[in-house]
Amino acid sequence: MKSAIQILFLFFCILTGCSKPVTYDVLIKNGTIVDGSGSKPFVGDIGINSDTIAAIGRLENSNGTTEIDATGLTVAPGFINMLSWANESLIQDGRSQGDIRQGVTLEVMGEGHSMGPLNKQMKNEMKEEQDDIRYDVSWNSLGEYLAFLENKGISTNVASFVGNGTLREYVMGYEKRPPTEQEMDTMKRLMRQAMEEGAVGLSTSLIYVPSGHAQTPEIIELAKVVSAYNGMYISHIRDEEGGLLDAVQELITISEAANIPAEIYHFKASGNANWHLLDSAIQLVEGARKKGLPITTDMYTYNASSTGLNVVLPAWAKEGGHDATMKLIEDPKQRVKMMAEIDFHVPPDKILLVGFRNKDLRQLIGKTLADVAKERNKTANETLVDLIYEDNSRIQVVYFSMSEDNIKKKLALPYMSICSDAGSYTNEGIFLEQSTHPRAYGSFARLLGKYVREEKVISLEEAIYKLTNLPATNLKLKKRGSLKAGFFADVVVFDADKIRDNATFEKPHQYATGVKDVFVNGEQVLKDGEHTGVFSGRVVHGPGWNGVE
Repeated sequence: MKSAIQILFLFFCILTGCSKPVTYDVLIKNGTIVDGSGSKPFVGDIGINSDTIAAIGRLENSNGTTEIDATGLTVAPGFINMLSWANESLIQDGRSQGDIRQGVTLEVMGEGHSMGPLNKQMKNEMKEEQDDIRYDVSWNSLGEYLAFLENKGISTNVASFVGNGTLREYVMGYEKRPPTEQEMDTMKRLMRQAMEEGAVGLSTSLIYVPSGHAQTPEIIELAKVVSAYNGMYISHIRDEEGGLLDAVQELITISEAANIPAEIYHFKASGNANWHLLDSAIQLVEGARKKGLPITTDMYTYNASSTGLNVVLPAWAKEGGHDATMKLIEDPKQRVKMMAEIDFHVPPDKILLVGFRNKDLRQLIGKTLADVAKERNKTANETLVDLIYEDNSRIQVVYFSMSEDNIKKKLALPYMSICSDAGSYTNEGIFLEQSTHPRAYGSFARLLGKYVREEKVISLEEAIYKLTNLPATNLKLKKRGSLKAGFFADVVVFDADKIRDNATFEKPHQYATGVKDVFVNGEQVLKDGEHTGVFSGRVVHGPGWNGVE
């Protein structure tokens, strides 16, 4: 009789699915899952144990030590910022609030200039050039810098390219000449060391010095080193204006010669007269891709760029770096020559002043160069040179130089990732001493709010793919960029009907809204839209690293 009851109970369990409940550390329930693959969303659950996604699907008979009801919300992989300048802001405040509140869980740094390798002179210069954010330069290599961030405590994951400008400065300062054979060997050795420490590849920023002092053959030689480690070459190309097509072709040439994937940073045609060149630039990229070259691009979601006011100075005035520029300005003849040769790619009334080193000049933040020239009763050319000298810096500005139609055209490209090209700030304290570009607070939320929900330029699943799986695949990252069992639990929960950027050019220090919860390596960094103070970010290593991720 007893065995008959046991058999009946077993039969009942089979029919009813009675089994021991599964308990996860975190259970995200009933969310609309967009897994990063580009596939259609589906409603389901995600179970997280420790730092890993343990299960995904309809997780019946499950519970979580922490449970989140994501009914009506979108659940996606954490977003990847393909061009971040959070390298100093994370030292000041590791919470990375500007980006975390948009769902960014990985900052990829190092556009042409990286935080290592450094020699003694470079470390001294870094100390001298520090502004509001002050810190000891306690590291020498790029790997040591990334480990420093992780040990200090950061809420986002971090990765970095090695800047060719940093390598050049290490071995030959700001000299504008080809490297000697010995200097080239040293740069290659430093490149190999950085790749083995976990760098994701080689970067250049060829409109700046000393990065732009490198000619194509030199870059190819360094890219070949990176190719041997299965890394990527990425570039702020040599010209984004009238010479755009030649600059794109240079990147393609480097990719082909070094047998390396290559990406164009913040792909654009800058200046009204050059907007039409974007179509031809796209044709160049797609022609290379059809030949089998893995060429990709990234962008931020605004029609204005931000860089130094000094970029419009003639090339000879910038060749030796900032200190050399200052000495030239002190020479009356050179100063006059410099002013005469300034090349404005946008008019002075489209150049917004946002950052000064000299606190006495910060009253000018929010004004245009044309405004200040009028106040001083001087030409824009003279005012520009005066300001650079008075501030003893390149001066951070915003250039309103791009086409809104081109932004939409670029977003539709299947190989386009997303970046901020900015730091990740907290909208309080020291960060309010300067203005910034609104992309520092809104580039990712703007994609999902303005261009997906409101203007329907691309679908939600396409946008999430561009924010997650695409850049993770391009960078060859292990177990990142997708919602899959066994992948690291970098997860964002947001309201697709409400997510939006709130930062403006007039008031940029405003957080995006609509992101509810963010997990980084399985730990909750954002809860109900507020930062938890958790520092679970890690170094994410490139394909050349020989450790265990």
